[in-house]
Amino acid sequence: MARLLSTALVRGLMRSSRASTSAAVSRPAIQQFMYYSSGLGGAPNANGDSMTTRVAADHDTHQDFQPTSKSSDMSFSDIVAQNVKEHPVVIYMKGYPDAPRCGFSALAVKVLQQYGVPISARDILSDLKLKESVKAYSNWPTFPQIFIKGEFVGGSDIILTMHQAKG
Repeated sequence: MARLLSTALVRGLMRSSRASTSAAVSRPAIQQFMYYSSGLGGAPNANGDSMTTRVAADHDTHQDFQPTSKSSDMSFSDIVAQNVKEHPVVIYMKGYPDAPRCGFSALAVKVLQQYGVPISARDILSDLKLKESVKAYSNWPTFPQIFIKGEFVGGSDIILTMHQAKG
């Protein structure tokens, strides 16, 4: 079964590479109607140019299952201010508490978890606009950034020092 699947994939890739060199490109139906943005541009058209991201509506699909656009009128700085105000402990970090993507973020999470308080965490690597907004909000260039009761405390070094001074 696996061999059949891999053979079919290889044949499909070979066909699509040959088709892309011809003047008229025929795409499978799923590719003609569904383009998703990866942040690197949309799906290419027949000329190789990038097209906008779109998902065609299916007239046979119930309204509850139609694609929706989730946009907000809030700026990133408003989102940061709201997060800091609403959550007792917020950490803007590289990765997530269960999967930190740097040692400093891992250290900060480990220290905070020892106190058993709920931590709200935001991954700054997933959105550069969020990262820049957090830097502007705190006027601090490095991460992680920890806010406790609405006040910017610092990074992992400050949290570790506070923890060691308590003990």
